[in-house]
Amino acid sequence: MSDTPVTPSTETPTLPVASGTATVDEMREAMKEIFDPEIPINIVDLGLIYKLEETEGKVAVEMTLTSPHCPVADQLKARVNEVVTKQKGVTGVTVNMVFEPPWTKEKMTFEGKLQASMLGIM
Repeated sequence: MSDTPVTPSTETPTLPVASGTATVDEMREAMKEIFDPEIPINIVDLGLIYKLEETEGKVAVEMTLTSPHCPVADQLKARVNEVVTKQKGVTGVTVNMVFEPPWTKEKMTFEGKLQASMLGIM
């Protein structure tokens, strides 16, 4: 045993800080809160998100609509921008609306198809 007294540290312990940017999967999961107003299924499970890429905090989203004549296209685009912008580490979002390839029911996830079936729309 040592006769040297132990002095308590006066340093404040630091907790690990979450760093980095939300993953593409986390962003995709967050977008599941956005629902198509005509079909009560979220835009991810509907298969409307064609591409989602993140590079150094900048996120590029390529999405489509169930119809090119969708009257709420601007609202859906704005919601995607809003939701993705709130994700950890995101410094900018670009949402590009595309119509090639055209959306079909085959683009829906299994969960989306299941929901559509339960709603009687598939």
